[in-house]
Amino acid sequence: MVLCDVNPKVIQAWRATFEENPEVEIVHGSMLDMSTSAWVSPTNSAGRMDGGLDLVIKNYLGVGIEKTLQRTIKDRYAGRMPVGHAACTPTERVQPRFLISTPTMVSSSEDISATMNVALACAAAFQAVHIQNTVEPGTIRSVALPGLGANTGRVPAEICADLMWTAYDLFREHAFTDFAAVRQALESILGDLGPTSTQYKQKAAPGLSQMGITPSKPTIGGALEDFDDSEFEDDEDFSDDE
Repeated sequence: MVLCDVNPKVIQAWRATFEENPEVEIVHGSMLDMSTSAWVSPTNSAGRMDGGLDLVIKNYLGVGIEKTLQRTIKDRYAGRMPVGHAACTPTERVQPRFLISTPTMVSSSEDISATMNVALACAAAFQAVHIQNTVEPGTIRSVALPGLGANTGRVPAEICADLMWTAYDLFREHAFTDFAAVRQALESILGDLGPTSTQYKQKAAPGLSQMGITPSKPTIGGALEDFDDSEFEDDEDFSDDE
């Protein structure tokens, strides 16, 4: 897994939060330079790639990626993909093979700083990887994620890092059958995931066993073990290029 962003504050927050996770590569740079199987892009519920990283990626991959995403959202969600779900779209390229679109907000340019949306969106992205690798084993061997919600969504970098770590740690030890089970597990860690919740990171999930959620055979260490660390250099890249 690679965490990649052009914002130095996000990089600094990731370095502090993921300091005990050397398997996670942190890169200060552009998503467009990431040679991974999949890129994750924060989007809105309608899949309109009209701003932020979404727009950068659409300009790079072509407008067809947005049309395909919106068709998927129309077919699966009647045009509105909820926060806590994600779509995995083939790009017809060698790298990335897939774009994982995960809503951090319902409409464009929402302030989500007082919500748990980052945790939901990050976990949904991991679940989308898990689903894709279940359907076609080994098709996603590596994934790059940006600082979800830290730009347009106005989530402070430290909170963004904490909530992304919470989602990552959950998927290191557990795999889930659907997005609803992922949300339930996150709520056992973070409490209410409603729009006004202000409870942030907790690094333990004692409610998981009581919910009957136990580790299952993973597809990404929980669902994260299919990631191939050998695709990347061991050294972290903290270049200042933006």
